[in-house]
Amino acid sequence: MEKYECKVCGYIYDPACGDPDNGIKVGTKFEDIPDSWKCPICGVGKDQFKKI
Repeated sequence: MEKYECKVCGYIYDPACGDPDNGIKVGTKFEDIPDSWKCPICGVGKDQFKKI
């Protein structure tokens, strides 16, 4: 699965890790994350992420 990087702070969303602290289960593809999800580091929306 592909990883995505926050263009603002550099946080990397890795589907193999998910974001369990914010309700995103391990194995969740980036495109399947709700649009309301925010970067856990800087708080920007999904639209500020790029595929890496």
